[in-house]
Amino acid sequence: MNKNYKQNLKNRNIKEEKKVLDIKEYKVKEEKELLSYLIENLSFSRNNAKNLLSHHLISIDGAPVSQFNFMLSKGDTLIISKRPIMRKKRSDLPIIFENDEIIAINKPYGLLSVASDKEKSSTAYRMVMDYLQEKDRKARVYVVHRLDKETSGVLMFVKNERLKDALTEKWNDIVTKRGYYAVVEGVLNKKEDRVINYLKMNSLNLMYVTSSKDKGAYRCVTNYKVIKENDKYSLLDINLESGRKNQIRVTLGSMKHYVLGDDKYGEPENPLNRLALHAYELCFKNPLDGKIYDFKCEMPKEFNNLFNKNSKKIT
Repeated sequence: MNKNYKQNLKNRNIKEEKKVLDIKEYKVKEEKELLSYLIENLSFSRNNAKNLLSHHLISIDGAPVSQFNFMLSKGDTLIISKRPIMRKKRSDLPIIFENDEIIAINKPYGLLSVASDKEKSSTAYRMVMDYLQEKDRKARVYVVHRLDKETSGVLMFVKNERLKDALTEKWNDIVTKRGYYAVVEGVLNKKEDRVINYLKMNSLNLMYVTSSKDKGAYRCVTNYKVIKENDKYSLLDINLESGRKNQIRVTLGSMKHYVLGDDKYGEPENPLNRLALHAYELCFKNPLDGKIYDFKCEMPKEFNNLFNKNSKKIT
């Protein structure tokens, strides 16, 4: 087995040069049309504001916007770039479900959910915005949850602010199923368990398991069941009762069963050249109309391919 969990956290030293981006960012403080916000809140002249829009130098959370009357929402990140940001056609967007209020996709691994300090444009949010604005230039989407960049699977956005507010206010109460598949190192003694622990973030923005008495620690509940196993790996079906940052990776790592490819919390093997974690199901109740939504996507084939005919299927 690899280095123990606590030693991994203690020895890990992340020192990355901050990527210099030719952008300015502004946090939107009130709902207002884009052109008016540029003039009234950011003190651009009308001509300069129009030039920024016509030259495609404006994006909202990394998604390019050029229409003057685009409606901003409080909390949006308005980005001004020195280089044009063009909208892209999205014929290959992996849509699971779409209606007038919601769009859910099967996010590929390696793609950010939303913009980060180092990456503004290559995100699932940007892909969905580009897709919707091909049909309606006034369309926009709102973030209600996220997946890690390295995790694939069900990622949902909503199309109006009212539903976004209702969902995010009580997200943990509204969501009834958060299902994941994970491939981990080793063979688990308990083939099914409900793990309760407490997580906290350290100075390097890494989560770690701590005591329930530790101030600022979050209670986490992780249910798992072994589906298949061989002498090297185990395939788990995981259901979260809580949604904390890196909850699955940290919980399994603390048990010395690291998720394959997870070099953030351990040094496991990486036979798939990706993190072996996939969000296969998201089920929730719409708080505005009571409708139940249950979005699912299949397990990546490469997960199953690690388990040959000699593997043991757990029933």
